[in-house]
Amino acid sequence: MRKLMECVPNFSEGRDESIVESIIDEARKVEGITILDYSYDKDHNRTVLTMIGSPEEVKNASINCAKKAAELIDMSKHEGAHPRMGATDVIPFTPVSNVTIDECVEVAKEVGAEMGSWGIPIYLYEDAATSPKRKNLAKIRKGQYEGFFEKIKKEEWKPDFGPQEMNVKSGGTVVGARVPLVAFNINLDTPDVKIADKIAKTVRHIGGGLRFVKGIGLKLEERNQTQVSMNLVNFEKTAVYQAFEMVKMEAKRYGVNVVGSEVIGTVPMKSLLDAAEYYLQIEDFSIEQILEKKLLDEQ
Repeated sequence: MRKLMECVPNFSEGRDESIVESIIDEARKVEGITILDYSYDKDHNRTVLTMIGSPEEVKNASINCAKKAAELIDMSKHEGAHPRMGATDVIPFTPVSNVTIDECVEVAKEVGAEMGSWGIPIYLYEDAATSPKRKNLAKIRKGQYEGFFEKIKKEEWKPDFGPQEMNVKSGGTVVGARVPLVAFNINLDTPDVKIADKIAKTVRHIGGGLRFVKGIGLKLEERNQTQVSMNLVNFEKTAVYQAFEMVKMEAKRYGVNVVGSEVIGTVPMKSLLDAAEYYLQIEDFSIEQILEKKLLDEQ
């Protein structure tokens, strides 16, 4: 069977469609790459690309996309609701089929070394991290683009690749290897971002909430709403419906309502089936009962 690896690079551009398409085109040019999804958001000012291919293919595609992002995105002029530190903000590699997490780590290091040679400071995170302090993306990115000009001068924040100096145009990039996660956002009918942030701090693990949830509160200017933006880093141990219900419960404390949710990028089928089983109270439900699953298995 073919080796398959997933890569989900995030780029700090979500308003200029021509720039977004130019970056995605670099992945389209790599033979063997399948683009599963890409989406961009004006409030976040961010694009998330999900692609799959062999380790060599995703390595080449991610490098090509990052090079185009460095060419077209100027971080000194960037504004957006989502935390960011670079034109190519983060590049995670995930095993899919016949690929180990160690192989993902190796690809992450190769991509990091290449980008570092362009004069972009690179940090390795999650399973590729060179120290426990660098496993968590949020800890690395704390201070964001603006704060990194001073942060990078500290010896404990010397990059894994590239110069110990912030790149004014391209910023810095975090590259790593991790298991699949669910990027799940919940929208609230309040423009007060302080409320969304308080809810996020309660729900996320670091605040004493759900074990495998990371979260922040964001403002959605165009909708005059706010959002609890979450990463469920292990959806089998902290389910999507658990995160949804806790956000909804905490929102009641502040007299606000959940008005919608969204999944960013691709999502494992089981994570949504678990939610369907929970809300519909289906007994003894199996993934084998999904029609499309049966048809695919018979092909």
